[in-house]
Amino acid sequence: MSTHADLFARAQAVTPGGVHSPVRAFGHVGGAPLFFARGRGATLTDVDGRDFIDFCMSFGPLVLGHADPAVATAAHAALDDGWTFGACEPYSLALAEWIVARVPWAERIRFVSSGTEATMSALRVARAATNRPFVLKFEGCYHGHADALLVQAGSGLAGTSAASSAGVGEVAHSTLVAPLDDLDALDAVFEEHGAAIAAVVLEPLPANYGLLPQRREWHDAVARHCSASGALLVFDEVISGFRVGRGGMAERLGITPDLVCFGKVIGGGFPVGAYAGRRDLLSLVAPEGPVYQAGTLSANPVGMRAGLATLTSMEQQDGWRILAARTAAFTTRLRDAFAGLSQPLTVVNEAGLFWMHRHTQAPLRTPDGIPADNAAWFRRFFHAALNHGVYLPPSPYEVAFLSLAHTDDVLDRAATALTAAAQEADQA
Repeated sequence: MSTHADLFARAQAVTPGGVHSPVRAFGHVGGAPLFFARGRGATLTDVDGRDFIDFCMSFGPLVLGHADPAVATAAHAALDDGWTFGACEPYSLALAEWIVARVPWAERIRFVSSGTEATMSALRVARAATNRPFVLKFEGCYHGHADALLVQAGSGLAGTSAASSAGVGEVAHSTLVAPLDDLDALDAVFEEHGAAIAAVVLEPLPANYGLLPQRREWHDAVARHCSASGALLVFDEVISGFRVGRGGMAERLGITPDLVCFGKVIGGGFPVGAYAGRRDLLSLVAPEGPVYQAGTLSANPVGMRAGLATLTSMEQQDGWRILAARTAAFTTRLRDAFAGLSQPLTVVNEAGLFWMHRHTQAPLRTPDGIPADNAAWFRRFFHAALNHGVYLPPSPYEVAFLSLAHTDDVLDRAATALTAAAQEADQA
């Protein structure tokens, strides 16, 4: 038995599925998951000492790469000073002031420990502020594993929903679901439920069911319906926040959300989330207001200092421009290399994210447009990429991430490896 298979067998004996987050189990790609011992720059090293160019990057937080020296220095200093206080400290204040000074729609901010906590708490604030029962989300968007958000479209009619997880029960019925990129369905759900919708929660760059950039017309329609109905607009920028740019997708779209949820990048790779927004809405949160939310490790000093070091470094380097340019050049090279395959592939990119899938004639904007054979192709492609020293997110529905540690030299090697992997998957 290989080292990885042995470790996975041991893990399965003590942990559900052998993992602490489902996608890590390799269920979509088959085989035993790899166990990694360390990460440096753009490289992951497994327990057998093999190196892989990493495009998972912990699913997005590591915008500077693994073990970035500036972030490491900040984290080590935090450990030296004491890694949790359960009391007020200046480090969360510094990060909060940095964000509030640069993101105009984040007038106040509350730190939590995950993106799930951030969205759950933001929607609690929205219900309290509006005294309305319903939240509207969109099919294919993921907002964490809070009960009310683990829902999917039920009968296929806009507004109906059903639980997508056991144990959720009746809570699912407080969440309405509509398809992405469907103006008629959007109109219909607001016509029927608009007066009862507390908030619309939206990934402005849907990136949890593939990368599905939306039309500006559709974004504008969502914002317009919120304004007309009195529903709050909540942007879930856990992935896109401080990755597509300092102001995230809200800045790119020119749309001001009432509340915005952050995670991933703002913790520099440590467990940090946040919800922010209008001053009057955040004033509803305890101890200032009646909306209760608390957390023993919220605003943990290690994550606060690592997050501030990450954001400061990105700003000083003009990192968002560099990251977008590198990603665009890299994905253009992949498109050119994939053009000769018998089964063409599409490469979608936005800023520092990209996603590969079986070719479609029109841009994918909804999950139901993903080709039926995409999962089978990705399984072959993923393992071929591993054999060529590239680690991709182990699911056909997860997006890939670049970091500033993905230098031109690294990306040259990655492009060669992924081209070979695509050719092998194409011939299988």
